[in-house]
This record gives sequence, structure tokens and C-alpha cells, in this order.
Amino acid sequence: MDDNALKSIKLEMGRKIFFLDLKENERGRFLKITEDVGGRRDTIIVPDEGLEDLYNALGDILDEIDGD
Repeated sequence: MDDNALKSIKLEMGRKIFFLDLKENERGRFLKITEDVGGRRDTIIVPDEGLEDLYNALGDILDEIDGD
């Protein structure tokens, strides 16, 4: 079974483009994060059970940035 896209977001930041794709397959839901820089792509996969931890970690980083 192919991965089914549930939600996709494209973010452009300078010469980088990020694709955030919430997908689902027979093993469950996951977030696929792809970075494209001049045609070169790197991807990471975060299983749905790790999304809250990722969200909290990003919040901690943003809090640190705001505190500067």
C-alpha cells in the first residue's frame, strides 16, 4: 500500500524549501519532513507517537529564541 497524504504544507525560506507531509500507511501515521536546497533533498520521518515530543522541543527552542 502506498503512503496516503493527509495534509501537506510547503514552506519557502530563502533558497531552502521545506515540505511537511502528514501521511498514513499500513503501519500508521507519520510526518515526513523534506528539505530541498537547489534540487538536493534530505528527508526525515517522525512517527505520530513522536510528534508531541517534537512539538514540545520546538516550543522550547522558540522560548529560548524569544528570551534573547
